[in-house]
Amino acid sequence: MGRAEVGTPKYLANKMKAKGLQKLRWYCQMCEKQCRDENGFKCHTMSESHQRQLLLFADSPGKFLYSFSKEFSDGYMELLRRRFGTKRVNANKVYQEYIADKNHIHMNATRWLTLSDYVKWLGRTGQVIADETEKGWFVTYIDRSPEAMERQAKAERKEKMEKDDEERMMEFIEKQIEKEKRKESEKHNETEEEEKFTELKREEDQPLKLEIRLEKKFQPEAKFVASALLKTPAKHKSENPNEDDDEVFKKPKVTKLERRRKEGPITTSALDEIIKIEERKKERTNRKDYWLHEGIVVKFISKSLGDKFYKQKAVVEGVIDKYRAKVKFLETEEKVKVDQAHLETVIPALDKPVLVVNGAYRGSEAILRKLDEKNYCVTIEISKGPLKGRVVNNVQYEDISKIF
Repeated sequence: MGRAEVGTPKYLANKMKAKGLQKLRWYCQMCEKQCRDENGFKCHTMSESHQRQLLLFADSPGKFLYSFSKEFSDGYMELLRRRFGTKRVNANKVYQEYIADKNHIHMNATRWLTLSDYVKWLGRTGQVIADETEKGWFVTYIDRSPEAMERQAKAERKEKMEKDDEERMMEFIEKQIEKEKRKESEKHNETEEEEKFTELKREEDQPLKLEIRLEKKFQPEAKFVASALLKTPAKHKSENPNEDDDEVFKKPKVTKLERRRKEGPITTSALDEIIKIEERKKERTNRKDYWLHEGIVVKFISKSLGDKFYKQKAVVEGVIDKYRAKVKFLETEEKVKVDQAHLETVIPALDKPVLVVNGAYRGSEAILRKLDEKNYCVTIEISKGPLKGRVVNNVQYEDISKIF
């Protein structure tokens, strides 16, 4: 049967069929020939050219299989890098765009039987970050180009410099606090030495004497009453009239200890201001919209998996893409992958260890010291690191979680 003439409906139909993708089972990778139906594929396999290609494949099957696999993987990874970059994307979506090219390498000619096997292989070799969900496999390209590595190194150096500066500032603040504490203790010792009380002792034959000093109270008429009763002559009065007034309105003596008590405790306003500034700076830097950490205990608050897991506690075994976690339920020991929106933090009993998951002290281990149920906040004491021993007040419930 001859070919259809140019411009006829049959010719156009053949062109349309040739343009699109055909069935994979009727494609010969060795000959790179696509057949339209089973009969055409059968005729092709019986042809002399196909037989020659099979003989070549039989001589070194590993060489051809490796070549096809490498070409398929290179094309897939190049499309993933160019089209999606480092974004998380469905692996099947990338595959559909890859096979849209009519001249692509088919997967049945490679070492992988399914797309899932290929994605798992990419994850094991460290080329992508692969994670399985209910919607299938998702991949995230890991950029290892020299430019990306240089950018990452610069970011790490910058972060290290900021951390070193922060540690130096915290050491300076700690020294200032210790210095102020020493000064306050020395002043307190001085005031105690000034106010010493002697023991009441007397001899056997000596009479008991009490010396009581009473301060004169404010009495405006005392001067005139005394002068009227005693009838003191005018010549005995002092030449300076203010002296008599001073004697009448004489103020009681105030000791240094009483003056200190009235003035209140010594304030370290400058030091407190430095600490507040540093805490605000750390709060802006460490406050994120994700809070999941490995090793913390969380509570599942969603009914998306049924009532079986609702309000159940679990431990985070791994963090996926910052916002998702692989958790293991404590009662059933089942493992699932969930989003952080379905989880909440767990507050332990007092004096138990917690992890600060968000805020100024993000990533620090601490001990729970006080619980304020009215204001939904707690007081913690940092237990590890350069800030060990620091007490932090008014920490919100969602910023800490129990350590497993």
